[in-house]
Amino acid sequence: MPFDPSEQKPGSSGLKRRDFLSQTGLALLAMPLMARAAFAQNTAAGPPSDTAIATLAVYPPLGIGRVGNSDEWFYAPEVPGLPALPNGNYKDGTQRIKKQVQRFRIYGFNKAGQPVREITARDGKIEWTVHTANTKAAWYGFNNPLDNDELAPGLPGQKRNQQFIANDDRARMLVIDAEPVTIAGAGINKTGDIRRYAMIGKFWNKLDVKLGHLQTDDDGRLLVFPGDGVSRSAVDNNPISNFSDNDGWQDDWCDGPVQATVTLNDGSSMPAENGWVACSGPDFAPDIPPFVTLYDVLNDVNIEAQWTEPPKPPLSFRKYIYPFFYRLGLMNWLAAAQNLDRRWIDVGNFADPDYVARLANPSINNLTFRHSVFEAFRDPNDAGLQQYKLPYMLGDGINYAGSPLRWFRIPKAQYAILKAWADGDFIDDLGGNAPETVTAIEQLPISEQPEALTRAALDPCSGGAFHPGVELTWPLRHRELYRAPFRIALSVKRDASLIQDLGQLLTPEKAFDGYKNTPPAIAPQMPGDLTRWMGLPWQCDAFSCQQVVFANDFPNATWWPALLPIDVLPEVFYEAVINDKLSAAERLKFFNSRVAWSRGVAGIGYHAEASYSDGLNQMVYLWHRMGFVVKRQLPDDPTRPPGIPPIVYVEVDRGSMDLQGDGKVFHGPPRR
Repeated sequence: MPFDPSEQKPGSSGLKRRDFLSQTGLALLAMPLMARAAFAQNTAAGPPSDTAIATLAVYPPLGIGRVGNSDEWFYAPEVPGLPALPNGNYKDGTQRIKKQVQRFRIYGFNKAGQPVREITARDGKIEWTVHTANTKAAWYGFNNPLDNDELAPGLPGQKRNQQFIANDDRARMLVIDAEPVTIAGAGINKTGDIRRYAMIGKFWNKLDVKLGHLQTDDDGRLLVFPGDGVSRSAVDNNPISNFSDNDGWQDDWCDGPVQATVTLNDGSSMPAENGWVACSGPDFAPDIPPFVTLYDVLNDVNIEAQWTEPPKPPLSFRKYIYPFFYRLGLMNWLAAAQNLDRRWIDVGNFADPDYVARLANPSINNLTFRHSVFEAFRDPNDAGLQQYKLPYMLGDGINYAGSPLRWFRIPKAQYAILKAWADGDFIDDLGGNAPETVTAIEQLPISEQPEALTRAALDPCSGGAFHPGVELTWPLRHRELYRAPFRIALSVKRDASLIQDLGQLLTPEKAFDGYKNTPPAIAPQMPGDLTRWMGLPWQCDAFSCQQVVFANDFPNATWWPALLPIDVLPEVFYEAVINDKLSAAERLKFFNSRVAWSRGVAGIGYHAEASYSDGLNQMVYLWHRMGFVVKRQLPDDPTRPPGIPPIVYVEVDRGSMDLQGDGKVFHGPPRR
């Protein structure tokens, strides 16, 4: 059974009313406390006077499913800042990962574009059509992003699986096309086993690949289930040899348009603006959002396209500034480079309440301090090499040692917000009244629900670096993909085979300008277009991008720790931290110790080779045994040593990396 936020009792979890700066520390100040303030922007104060529905639209515009090999599942987040599973049980107890299922809704808008109400089965018949595909094997290999110009010139990519030359052969052998699947009505396919609602394609003309299936809930909303996360080679004796491009292999990521037509009870029929679904890999740190999210990246697109305006100063510290600092502070739980970066970058601890209180002070007397923090961040407008800056993470241009893009740059809109903060053009509202309790999307006013769904889907996704990334990648930062804010445009010019032939090499020029009679890749999209840029199969890219060791010994630069952790506090250490039979020094020693999240993947045991290529191959089979980093409230304990906060983030549910074993982990003898 899925977890349904609407079944949560107020007060049990969700968005609590609390003082923002409590003496227990900022570990208690989870983003849900600020969630409504963060997304309730540009919305009407009350119900619109005009309630006549003029248009319909699918929400979220871009939804994210996450593969899992369990039969159990949960809904994708629908309230910004509220984790999908507050209980943290992302596995089913048998070392299998639950699926994240994206639910889609339809909203009616009046002529002024104001939300009037959600459209459900009570209003009439909703017919959904979803067309997903996986076209990775028929696309071009990944070298680096093609949109960085001379700062990090794009490297042309060759076609994957070049043994198939003719496009007809490539379409037949390499494109996993589930074709359009239609579902209508309420409570349809609840068991998930009705064949006509399955999204299934064929690979190599012989392997059936299930990309997922469709269901509807009791109100006629659409549920898109992802695949199982399975990757296979259609060719025998074909080991993984590359982090991104492996011929003969397939996985079950996919994407495509979500379309709907509503026949209202009065007999009239109206199409809805299409949404899009993308099914990618698990989020292994679901309680810790990326400090730059996919929502931030797409919002930059909206501002550059002049679809939306940047926020006008004076800015709310709680709404626009603190979330960034808070999320950056949480990286301490995921990467040693972030946990110890104050040795290399002269800033304080963003998880320290006293430090945050200084950050929230807009007075002129605090100007020098704010500017000293601001200068620690990498300037996205600076063409110089800014290595030891925040965030200490790798960027798009890793191929070029002298490029400023070798290091992660926050979006320009976010940087402008930080500049306004540094100059004091903001309001200290952090200590004001906390937002009201929200545990489900239905508790929000209709005017706020579409924006909340949009943000909740994208906030957990990484906003870079795109090399190629975790869920989706660099084409999403280009206006040409969209028909409206956050809404992917569906191509009407492309061949129905889903093959896009841009010649022997995909160059930056072809990606943006097209080739002969073929439209460009950076343009309105077809099924499979968003995920085709990602690694094939997905598991080997997840393993290969753990960290990069340069000539200097430390710190080791990292990729995407909020989705794929680097250094973690394992559960066995956590158990020592809460063991009041141990001395304070021993408990602190365990608390301050971290281990590699990917430990053992490359090989274990006597004479294990433990090579890079071993890890690429083993991750295909071990991915579901990896641990999840989740929030844990420490028990009340007056003997807890100072320095250990009341909330920690712990790696749980990690299985054994022994392929010959049952996946269970021995955590030592029981406590006495």
